[in-house]
Amino acid sequence: MIDTLISIALVCGTFFTVTASLGLLRMPDVYSRLHAVTKATTLGTAGVLAGSALHALEAGHGILPEVLTVLFVALTNPVGAHMIARSAYLIGIRMADISVIDEMQRAGEHAHTAHDKD
Repeated sequence: MIDTLISIALVCGTFFTVTASLGLLRMPDVYSRLHAVTKATTLGTAGVLAGSALHALEAGHGILPEVLTVLFVALTNPVGAHMIARSAYLIGIRMADISVIDEMQRAGEHAHTAHDKD
């Protein structure tokens, strides 16, 4: 039974990781790529480490490294993606033409002020 749970966790984690790599290849601009990669790799890492934690429990070992790694990835992955997206936006990298309207730009034009570029 535990082997089935381990296999399911590993397959789910692998699925999300492969989906992230496909999103990186298929998306048109940096913002879409960041969205695809950040969400999917966080879930993929969590799935693979869940399988690893289940295997460690079965073998009688502790799962602290897996838990700490999942927490670290869950906290740092979105923050890193946000900083990359903000940097790309502030240096003027445009969104792809098929993307929706840039909400930040529209809000700035509505307020008749420029965005802070600090």
